[in-house]
Amino acid sequence: MKRFTFSLQLLLGLVAGIALGFVAKIWDVAWLAETLTQVGKLFVQLLKLAVPPLVFTAVLVSVANLRNVNGAARLASKTLMWFLITAFVSVAFAIGLGLIINPGQGVTLDTGAAKAVDTEGAGTWLDFVTGILPTNIVTAFTEVNVLQIVFLGVVLGAAALAVGEKAEPFLNLSRSILELVQKALWWVIRLAPIGTAGLIGKAVSTYGWDLLAPLAKFSVGVYVGCFIVLLAVYPTLLAVWGKVNPITFFRNAWPAIELAFVSRSSVGTLPLTQRVTVERNGVDRDYASFAVPFGATTKMDGCASVYPALAAIFVAQVFGVHLGVGDYLLIAFVSVVGSAATAGLTGAIVMLTLTLSTLGLPLEGVGLLLAIDPILDMIRTATNVAGQMVVPVLVARSEGRLDEAVFNAPPQPLDDAPVAVRAPRGPEPATA
Repeated sequence: MKRFTFSLQLLLGLVAGIALGFVAKIWDVAWLAETLTQVGKLFVQLLKLAVPPLVFTAVLVSVANLRNVNGAARLASKTLMWFLITAFVSVAFAIGLGLIINPGQGVTLDTGAAKAVDTEGAGTWLDFVTGILPTNIVTAFTEVNVLQIVFLGVVLGAAALAVGEKAEPFLNLSRSILELVQKALWWVIRLAPIGTAGLIGKAVSTYGWDLLAPLAKFSVGVYVGCFIVLLAVYPTLLAVWGKVNPITFFRNAWPAIELAFVSRSSVGTLPLTQRVTVERNGVDRDYASFAVPFGATTKMDGCASVYPALAAIFVAQVFGVHLGVGDYLLIAFVSVVGSAATAGLTGAIVMLTLTLSTLGLPLEGVGLLLAIDPILDMIRTATNVAGQMVVPVLVARSEGRLDEAVFNAPPQPLDDAPVAVRAPRGPEPATA
């Protein structure tokens, strides 16, 4: 397999999965469908196994590393600003698309049979805010509550910054754990071509036209909305504000986007996203060590902007609820401010629930869309991860932290293990 690049291996796995899925579907080969399901399931389980220690140590170390970055406060504020801007632009396009295609108009679904999804702890803004704070540290990790793990990482990282030198033993331990987890997770990522075949094969063999037909317009709308963000919004930002070639960016970023599409996990893709951002797109490593982990847990243009906007319009039309200008502004507000609710692994279900409950729409609408959620989650996660790389490039370019020679060079191979997590270079203070 070393004769093939990692990107090509992923593509071969994708093609093999589609072919095997069609064989299982058309000829009703039960054992093949079950094999594909189990292969994909095992791959996702391996990715999720590393999530708690990866998120905790990555966020903690990234916050602590800010003291080694000149203008840390400015970099952080610019990053958050671009997170908000791109989220707003994405949701604006999604709302416009929804008003054009009317995804729920003419759809006949048995809304009486739809059941509200159990979304305890995620149904309202109060639930969201209180859900950030863990009642038990152990439970946050055992139940893989990514939002709570992020909160703990931020708090301890900030505390380590405040304590200073006395916190170095703890930070060194955290860096060691992060390096170990990234190394182990890279071994899992190297299995991605096989996992890709299983995940795509299962999707093809499971989801037939009979299931997709009633939701076809909505499904196509989600893909079109994400493609608008991927192929119009991001390239425009890169070309106009970043002054870089969008084609070169996507050439460099493709392996991470491809893995995100099949794995459906921004956090699971994090090590590859960070490698691509630094080693191919030329973003300064110290800044990327902060921006990329935070992006993987809070920057979700696909899950938190495009999808909930279209889904809210769909649910309103199916249930016969009129949405006014104020409602659309509320959708935009929820998408921009509440994107952290997706938290890398929860998908878009929590975000959709938050949006519907804020608008007063029936939560049964979530249940109507669950059947096809895995199909939609592929393009949503690919959009998320692309945005998580676009923002660091934009900020690094504006701050002189983008190595254009690396960005424009032929893409570096990704077959080897990632570069180790670096310790601080010295007591260089951060400035505002």
